[in-house]
Amino acid sequence: MNDLANSPMTTTSAPKRIDFNTPELQRKRRIRALKDHLTRWYVFIGGLAVLGAITLIFFFLGYVVFPLFQGADLNAKQALTPVWMQDAGKPLMISVEEQNQVGMRVSDKGMVLFFNVKNGEELSRVDLPLPADTQVTSLGEDQPGNPVVVVGLSNGQTLVFRHTYKVSYPDGKKTISPAIEYPYGETPIVLDPQGRSLDHVNLSVNDSTLVLAGSTGAQLHVLSLASEENMMTGEVTNSETRIDLPQMTEQVKELFIDPRQQWLYVINGRAQADVFNLRDKSLNGRYKLADDATTEITASAQLVGGISLIFGNSNGGLSQWFMARDPDGEQRFKHIRSFQMGTTPIVEITAEQRRKGFLALDAAGEIGVFHSTAHRTLLVEKVAEGPGVMALSPRANRVIVEEGGKLLPLTLKNPHPEVSWSALWSKVWYENYDEPKYVWQSTAANTDFEPKMSLAPLTFGTLKAAFYAMLLAAPLAVAAAIYTAYFMAPSLRRKVKPVIELMEAMPTVILGFFAGLFLAPYVEGHLPGIFSLLMLMPIGILVAGFTWSRLPESIRLRVPDGWESLILIPVILFIGWLSLYMSPFMEAWFFGGDMRLWISHDLGITYDQRNALVVGLAMGFAVIPNIYSIAEDAVFSVPRGLTLGSLALGATPWQTMTRVVILTASPGIFSALMIGMGRAVGETMIVLMATGNTPVMEMNLFEGLRTLAANVAVEMPESEVGGSHYRVLFLSALVLLLFTFVMNTLAELIRQRLRKKYSSL
Repeated sequence: MNDLANSPMTTTSAPKRIDFNTPELQRKRRIRALKDHLTRWYVFIGGLAVLGAITLIFFFLGYVVFPLFQGADLNAKQALTPVWMQDAGKPLMISVEEQNQVGMRVSDKGMVLFFNVKNGEELSRVDLPLPADTQVTSLGEDQPGNPVVVVGLSNGQTLVFRHTYKVSYPDGKKTISPAIEYPYGETPIVLDPQGRSLDHVNLSVNDSTLVLAGSTGAQLHVLSLASEENMMTGEVTNSETRIDLPQMTEQVKELFIDPRQQWLYVINGRAQADVFNLRDKSLNGRYKLADDATTEITASAQLVGGISLIFGNSNGGLSQWFMARDPDGEQRFKHIRSFQMGTTPIVEITAEQRRKGFLALDAAGEIGVFHSTAHRTLLVEKVAEGPGVMALSPRANRVIVEEGGKLLPLTLKNPHPEVSWSALWSKVWYENYDEPKYVWQSTAANTDFEPKMSLAPLTFGTLKAAFYAMLLAAPLAVAAAIYTAYFMAPSLRRKVKPVIELMEAMPTVILGFFAGLFLAPYVEGHLPGIFSLLMLMPIGILVAGFTWSRLPESIRLRVPDGWESLILIPVILFIGWLSLYMSPFMEAWFFGGDMRLWISHDLGITYDQRNALVVGLAMGFAVIPNIYSIAEDAVFSVPRGLTLGSLALGATPWQTMTRVVILTASPGIFSALMIGMGRAVGETMIVLMATGNTPVMEMNLFEGLRTLAANVAVEMPESEVGGSHYRVLFLSALVLLLFTFVMNTLAELIRQRLRKKYSSL
């Protein structure tokens, strides 16, 4: 026993213990813990930075956009009581020049007085060259922004003058020198040959013609003075033509002439407007300006451009009217929109000289600030004790009211009156339009342009482009992803997937350039072939598949499993070649040799070369890789056990794919579609170069469009920093960002629900 116990075979030794607390392992653990700690904080801070950046973008866009929806601000300064007012006579008009330094006042004494706007000090006086024993009985101005004034005299004559302000810098100091000019001479022009006093006068001036209109009681007087220069001799010939119009039956209150010198608006009676056509000397119609028989028109004015008239009534209401065509094509004087200032009568209306805004003063001394296009009431504030005469500076930032022998200077802050919710998203009835429409036209060459900044056609264009792109990309990308991940041979998949994903690396500017310069004219010249291709391709693939399934197994088994898709390559090439080859023949057989002309004339559908069809083809090609890559990963990631289990239970591969694989991968497929949709909505260069950038609201496949992103890219460089146009473009970016944010949020919520619903499979 002892020998056995002491033998080597029975000798046991204790196992060697590993020391996990050596300095080297402790150092490794500390380094690993430090790395984990740093990585955790790095990811945490990075995530917060991303969220912070997105939040800051939202706040910055909101900061830029917020001033658009603020109202006006009117600040009163110390009232002035100039000495010259004691003998200056009754004011007929006052005005302020561009620099807000010099004011002008025209009185019933025929005196034009210039004064310092800041302190009311008299600068100079000019006595108009009136005939002896005549008085000024009326005064009229050309449309806002034109410094031409006409005064009507008690002897039936008129005198036309212009007020000018020359800027000089003697001794380095800015000096404004006001002056009065007489562009038609200092000799008064006879308007009423019978020499009766003119109760009301007005004028319209263009490059070669002056039209004067006046009234004596209910009788109208219209005179046209034209000048023509001989191009050979330089001699100027003047001609004078009297325009005889049907006479009025009511007392005339006010006269207006449109800038094209076609329409004469005569305000008469309590609330009636007679519109005369000066070209054919006829009465266009008599229009009732108020529905209530007790309401009376108490003030009126032309907006800048001379197209619209603003009427103020005895109930404190205001209304805008202009000429527009009826459905029968006849021009009619139409009521466009209304405003309500208060309950006291409106006594004066003054229009801005560069925007479609205006100010109104009522009998209670309240001033209202309005904008016609935006249909906004920006401010109503009491500034005087009663009615007076009002002037607005050309920059619309200084107001002067003369009331009770005092000058009341006011500063007006009203930077963005032309933007409102209705102007951005609703139909607006613009001047020279026959009906309300959605229009985007932010700039024009003329200064009296009416900005049309509706975001509706841009938003519609964005969704239209995305819709047609997804109509092409979604079925192709998802079907390709399912086939690649589920049916295709692994070796072929490893070749196909990188090639499709490589398409995503192609710059969109190249795709846009290709679509605009090659694809658009090619599609236009091969319309029958393109549509034949779109219709025949699915049919051809189905026929090829059906034919393949009916071939003997000896033939079908020669193709390795998962490589069958290669057989479709010659089928696709043949169908494409056949469709495009037959295009000119089909165009000659069915469309008279020109399918585009047939679409335009026979179907009445507008065809633009760069249209939504081209955008759908080009942008669909750009979106396919995004959708395909994510959807393919989602399908391929379905656990293999689910597929094998379904097949083991007797399901066919097609049943397994439709009832197990797609349902399990549906969250990922849905995410792929939403990401593709977001890519299509935010795409810029393709739609910029391939659409024609026409902001129209038509679902027509053959018509162009303009998207929010493309509009920002096109117009941001030409916008004035801080201006309304600039801020509306930022609002476009905010709308696009909110749309993408909301869409992605909804997509994530739906994806989570799908994942929860099918996670038990």
